Amino acid sequence: MIGAARRWHDLQSGRGIPSEILAQASASPWVHDPRDFAAPDEPADTPSRVSALGLLRGSGTVLDVGCGGGAAAFALVGALTAVTGVDHQPDMLEVFAQGARQRGIPYTTVEGRWPEIAEAAGHADVVVSHHVLHNVVDLPPFAAALTAAARRGVVVEMFDEHPMAWLDPLWLRFHGLRRPEPARTDDAVAVLADMGLAPDVARWERESPPRQDAEWVTRRLCLPAARVGEVAEALAALPERPRHAATLTWQV
Repeated sequence: MIGAARRWHDLQSGRGIPSEILAQASASPWVHDPRDFAAPDEPADTPSRVSALGLLRGSGTVLDVGCGGGAAAFALVGALTAVTGVDHQPDMLEVFAQGARQRGIPYTTVEGRWPEIAEAAGHADVVVSHHVLHNVVDLPPFAAALTAAARRGVVVEMFDEHPMAWLDPLWLRFHGLRRPEPARTDDAVAVLADMGLAPDVARWERESPPRQDAEWVTRRLCLPAARVGEVAEALAALPERPRHAATLTWQV
């Protein structure tokens, strides 16, 4: 493992929840409601959407890796002729399938983790993967499989830093845990460069979300439900957080 990949690996490995804290959790800190990931009826016209449409050239197939409810793929309706969604959560794939049926798009779903199920997912004209990289520890095989699956190109969207890094002050407050530095966009680009890939990088800012629900944050912090009030107070004291994003695009 060469320098950039090792740095990414080490930074990502440090973002896990320590086992002694996880053991205290009364509920899973990873729970998400799949309905929250349903693709919007009107997609935002982001740099990621523009890049993917450019690669599709008016018509083509898409493979959405870490698809969730399909927001990345379904933003391409009009040029999208068929879609494959990959996710390790079957309930997310149900939302994805429902979204494809509602839009009249031929679809396939593949349950599992990338790149282990890359062969089953097959190939597509364009491969998209939004907000998945910060869940990846070993980036080179993940990115290599994205590239191998694409006939025309790959579009990756990510936040500039780990999407949960904004909770770092709360980990310190409630657990005395100092979180390590998060991996950033430049770290991902460095790994891709070492692989011989030269992505176009578009940096932009996503609309800031509403304040995160205190109950969800309490679970995420592995705290009991009785401390929701404390967490709500701590959340209110946090500054507004900009959401700096980046779109990485490379052709094959």
